[in-house]
Amino acid sequence: MHRRRFFAASVFGLWLLRHGGPAMAANANILLANVYREGIDPADYWVSEKLDGVRGLWDGQSLRHRSGNPVHAPKWFTDALPPLPLDGELWIARQSFDKLSAIVRKDVPIDEEWRQVKYMIFEMPDAPGSFSERIALMHETIGKANINGSVPWLHPIAQFRIADRKALAAKLKELVKLGAEGLVLHRADAAYVTGRSDMLLKLKPMLDTEATVVGHIAGKGRHLGRMGALLVETPEGRRFRIGTGFSDADRANPPPIGAVVTYRYRDLTSTGLPKFVSYLRVRESF
Repeated sequence: MHRRRFFAASVFGLWLLRHGGPAMAANANILLANVYREGIDPADYWVSEKLDGVRGLWDGQSLRHRSGNPVHAPKWFTDALPPLPLDGELWIARQSFDKLSAIVRKDVPIDEEWRQVKYMIFEMPDAPGSFSERIALMHETIGKANINGSVPWLHPIAQFRIADRKALAAKLKELVKLGAEGLVLHRADAAYVTGRSDMLLKLKPMLDTEATVVGHIAGKGRHLGRMGALLVETPEGRRFRIGTGFSDADRANPPPIGAVVTYRYRDLTSTGLPKFVSYLRVRESF
């Protein structure tokens, strides 16, 4: 037991030396989730709620969006963060994405608004060991930074284990009923990796992904004179229309050609096109 603690401390010490400065470049390759599918045993994973927030990458000195652009957070918000790399979600509450987005995209932060924002940590980039070990490290690191509740906006995302697929489905149903977006599964024995892989999976009642706007299709009937549908293209080059999910304001002023939009869908056809597609929002460029 003592030898194992010494080993963990030694590895952590090396990591601290390695990450004395910024660990994540402006446009670093980051951890991304695949979609959960049948045949994967959830017992091999830690599970957490999927938060509908804005990704925040802390390199020990600066906070950045997924795009690499800086997050214009108040100085008091970032000064209190530990000098170690963290990856997480800026978040307010369930079903509050629009409110959060309006706060974090301002070039000049408003203290009163940022007092609502939490930084929910789900990973420590490049930290040693398995994800189970990194969970312990997250709690230790955040606990030291938040002594006596001095940093109430910094939290680890709660991680729990699920026995089987039936229990996973029940947990998804329970949390979605409460307003959650879905679940995230992170393989317990996984070393830290970047890119998209089965080490990290997302599970939602409705899937979502992104496509680029390549055309506007004129509306008919009550949408005459406005946009009727978007013609979009996936990263794989497949084109299809999105015709539902838009507000009247969206149709009057649709996302421009070249914009990246997020859409929801239920499944894929045999040719790889999404079924039951609905527009969600323009992806924040940040």
